[in-house]
Formats: sequence, C-alpha cells, structure tokens
Amino acid sequence: MTKDAKISINRRIDIISAAIEVFAETGYYRATTAQVAQRAQISQPYVFRFFATKEQLLLSALEVSWLRIIKSFRQVIESATSERLQAEFIETYEKISESHRNEMRLQMQAQTIQEVPIQDAMRYGFREVHRMVLEAFRQAEISNPEESTMLFLARGMLCNIAEAIHLPELKDR
Repeated sequence: MTKDAKISINRRIDIISAAIEVFAETGYYRATTAQVAQRAQISQPYVFRFFATKEQLLLSALEVSWLRIIKSFRQVIESATSERLQAEFIETYEKISESHRNEMRLQMQAQTIQEVPIQDAMRYGFREVHRMVLEAFRQAEISNPEESTMLFLARGMLCNIAEAIHLPELKDR
C-alpha cells in the first residue's frame, strides 16, 4: 500500500470518527458536513472527497459501529465457555457501550430515521447480532435460546436508553 493510500484511509477514518461524534451530539438532521469537517480539522470539500452525501457518511458511521459489536461478539463466541457465554456477551456489550458511547447514541438515533438505506443498515446490524447470539446460544445448549436472545437484545436496548437519559438504575443487574 502506498503512503498516499494509507493517508487516505486514515483521513477517511478520521472523518467517520468526527461524524460519529457530531451526529451523536447534535442529531443526524441538525448536523452538517461543515461541523464534521471542523471536528476532523479538515475542509468541508475534503469530506465530500470521501463521501458524496451526508447520508453516505452516516451509513459508514453505522457500519463502523455495527462492525465493532459484531467483531467483539465473534471474539466472545470463539473464547467463552458455554457456562460464561451469556455473561461474556453482557460484559462485552457493556464495555463497548462505555468506551464507544457516541456509537450507541448514533445507533439509537438511526432507529428513528425513516430513510430506507439507513433502515436497511440498522436491520442488517440487528439481524446479524441476533443471528450470532442465537446461534451461539444454541451451540452452547442454553435453554430456550430464542427467548434468551430476545432478552439479551432487549437488555442491551434498555441499557442504551438508561445511558442516554442518565438513569443508571435501569442498568443494574
């Protein structure tokens, strides 16, 4: 890979990181690419060099957030014992939520956006996480894996809400 290609990849990552922060703080509709550019310390036209539209930027940000969860859950599946699987999923998601709060907020906001590509991205993420967890629960022979999967996902959403509205007692185990 050339030096210019590495710089380009790094700059793209910087832009996505800035977009995650700006979208999470101000909301997708109120956020501007100028704000994203300012946060990334670049010019606004440079943002459009990588992303033709604000929607494409949001889709890339959502992809990053879902891939982080999916990759982390794959690691849990590869390393956790059957007895620790549920606890490891919970602990992993809590760590992601704490260290990447803006990504969680971004996903929460994206759930309410009606544009089809954004809904598709959210459906993909939820489906993939659901599929992975359900398959892992079945492999671990956890009783009633379907219900356990739904409870796990519901708990994750409740934890996101609790974090967003600063109501920690909703997260207590």
